[in-house]
Amino acid sequence: MNYKTQLEAARKNIITEQISLVAKKENRSPEWIRERVSHGVIAIPANIHHQSLSAEGIGDGLKTKINVNLGVSGDAKNYDLEMDKVKMAVDMGAESIMDLSNYGKTHEFRQKLIDYSPAMIGTVPMYDAIGYLEKDLLKMTSDDFLHVIEAHAKEGVDFMTIHAGINRRALEAFKRSGRRMNIVSRGGSLLFAWMEMTGNENPFFEHYDDVLEILRDHDVTISIGDSLRPGCLDDATDAGQIGELIEIGYLTERAWKADVQVLVEGPGHMAMDEIAANMKLQKRLCHNAPFYVLGPLVTDIAPGYDHITSAIGGAIAAANGANFLCYVTPAEHLRLPDLNDVRDGIIAAKIAAHAADIAKKLPSARDQDNRMADARHKLDWEGMFKEAIDPQKARQYYESTPPAERHTCSMCGKMCAVRTTNKILNGEKVLFCEETGNCD
Repeated sequence: MNYKTQLEAARKNIITEQISLVAKKENRSPEWIRERVSHGVIAIPANIHHQSLSAEGIGDGLKTKINVNLGVSGDAKNYDLEMDKVKMAVDMGAESIMDLSNYGKTHEFRQKLIDYSPAMIGTVPMYDAIGYLEKDLLKMTSDDFLHVIEAHAKEGVDFMTIHAGINRRALEAFKRSGRRMNIVSRGGSLLFAWMEMTGNENPFFEHYDDVLEILRDHDVTISIGDSLRPGCLDDATDAGQIGELIEIGYLTERAWKADVQVLVEGPGHMAMDEIAANMKLQKRLCHNAPFYVLGPLVTDIAPGYDHITSAIGGAIAAANGANFLCYVTPAEHLRLPDLNDVRDGIIAAKIAAHAADIAKKLPSARDQDNRMADARHKLDWEGMFKEAIDPQKARQYYESTPPAERHTCSMCGKMCAVRTTNKILNGEKVLFCEETGNCD
């Protein structure tokens, strides 16, 4: 094999197995995918050690993908429950899973996850560093941080969030801005603390070439983390966020020169009227690299419902250029999500992604909606359940209040508009009293 990464292969006009698979999934030609991978506008995260992977493409012209976050914390350490979340995410069609475990020795769980999952796997090595190295933050060295990246790469992680853009220049803009919420990125805050306590430059920025060498050796895609993303509406599109984005654009080009694929991470919390402009700004500053967004959450006052606030923002973001949506669950800002939270978060993110694909007029994006419309026209309930994004919930709701007329639902009964119109167009009469002997 005369290439190290999918990007290098594409530049050498090689159609890899992963490129062919993505082309089949996206109803595109392999050459169409290869050409766009070669320019970095499509990424195919595919670590050479992830043998169970069913590769996916992320980027312009492809279906919007969703990511599911999970993993243990110091207050919730049930690895069996996290594995149940993994299985649920795979069964529900999530294309990506991020293990954000930040407590104890996480290697064993991550290895099980990578061995099992056909979805791509992402991590944030910064989260794992303290538990992995068993060192306090202040005692860590640049070599320690690189060691954790290498360990994750060898395990088979397909993409890593690395907060390389929060350098000293970006921090100056952050400090001047007088933010309401300061830094809300967990990895970004840890790096900020380390930089301030030691007086050193961000090790991921200072030793970026070494980071890229590790990633290239295992074909790991770098997901350049946005440490200064807004954590509330009032901080959106400020100098800190944009200053870091400029640095990320520079780092994107350096990664591509090293044959390393790139994702760029984005906001955060943002009012609806700012989202479209932010997506265009990111694409411009980061050279059309695939864009990965958390939400954005369009209001700050809905704890317990942030799967909805993020789905609204995610749909707008993806319709205007974002390529990859990180799900948000109802538990966001409140606790580690349980299985029901994960399910609700996946469904909300899938709705947002699908709605955006329709808006972007991707090939075949409306096909499932058209099949649903046909089933509804025929009052074919089994057909409707089959096309539903959550068949289980649709069936449960329908059957919870059984209708007297089996072809309708309990909302309208025999006054169902579809039933009425179908009868008239079929030359039948619409009768209520005579059919039942009761007009009450």
